[in-house]
Amino acid sequence: MKLRFFPSSATLSPVSPKYPGLDMLAAAILMLCSDGRVIFVNPAAENLFELSRVKFLGHTPAQLFGDAPALHRAIAKAVVSGAAYTEQEIELGIAGRSRLHLTCTVSSIEAGDATMLIEFRHIDQQLKIAREERLREQQQANRELIRSLAHEIKNPLGGIRGAAQLLEGELDRPHLIEYTQVIIGEADRLQSLVNRLLTPHRLPTYRRTNIHEIVVRVRSVVQAEFPAIAMASDFDISIPEFEADPEQLTQVVMNIARNAAQALAHGVDAPQIRFETRIARGVTLAKKRHRLALALSIHDNGPGVPEAIRERIFYPLVSGRDGGSGLGLTIAQTFVAQHNGSIEWSSAPGSTVFTIVIPLELTRAAS
Repeated sequence: MKLRFFPSSATLSPVSPKYPGLDMLAAAILMLCSDGRVIFVNPAAENLFELSRVKFLGHTPAQLFGDAPALHRAIAKAVVSGAAYTEQEIELGIAGRSRLHLTCTVSSIEAGDATMLIEFRHIDQQLKIAREERLREQQQANRELIRSLAHEIKNPLGGIRGAAQLLEGELDRPHLIEYTQVIIGEADRLQSLVNRLLTPHRLPTYRRTNIHEIVVRVRSVVQAEFPAIAMASDFDISIPEFEADPEQLTQVVMNIARNAAQALAHGVDAPQIRFETRIARGVTLAKKRHRLALALSIHDNGPGVPEAIRERIFYPLVSGRDGGSGLGLTIAQTFVAQHNGSIEWSSAPGSTVFTIVIPLELTRAAS
């Protein structure tokens, strides 16, 4: 059964009708007409999506939110069933703004020109914090396990390499020396992997840091390595210098940008990576509220994160490409966590975004 809403008796605008009570709701409300365009938006929706009423009106959800399969699925099911349909958790946002985790209820209605009502609510912040805490604990346990294994591997690996070198000195046939060279080469490769596994445990060395200098340096390096990929930047130059370890942050940005470039290197038309910096306000990180934070986003138009590894992309040794070590994002996340920050991400074919969020008023970790 369709819900019935009755417009107020005041003269209604043909573009933006008014409905009694909806302007006062804390939930964000959009109302659509029969051709799917927005004809009403309440103040809560303007605040939630940081977009004015004028920018909403006359646009479809696809035009406003882009590729949002969960939202489009909810709308389609509500249309087919003629009843309300709820998606418990969707990720949504206006292009160029932060992504939001929301619940969404779509209802078929009869209210003047409006035939569809969409209600958005923030997912309970405590549930989100609890999920993040469980994820951090699991990742910390994985890192400690990997670190212990790396220490156990390091010493016998050195013995294998040394024995191969001694054996090589005793051999007088060149074709046998080739085998010892293979042993030495593979031992060196594993030694490099072990060193990378142990690297994230160095504590940060803080000093005044300009994030844009770091991004420009990384952009130049990645551009030189992947000249076919276009690089773009959108910087908020009002972001101040802040206390950070510039070497660690350089490694974070480099790992994410290089992952993006490697994903773009195979058959993507007009490949592009875009670096964007913004000020994030009122951010909660690791259960603490921060007035201001840096939000550095790295966008690419590649194929997206493979579905099979989406829940594990920050785990050690998990990689979405052949030959990948699976350590780049693990190291990046560890370094960002040491700055009391987090890495958020969203991915779909043609659009992947990793956003590094770090408080600008940093409380230093004990050294």
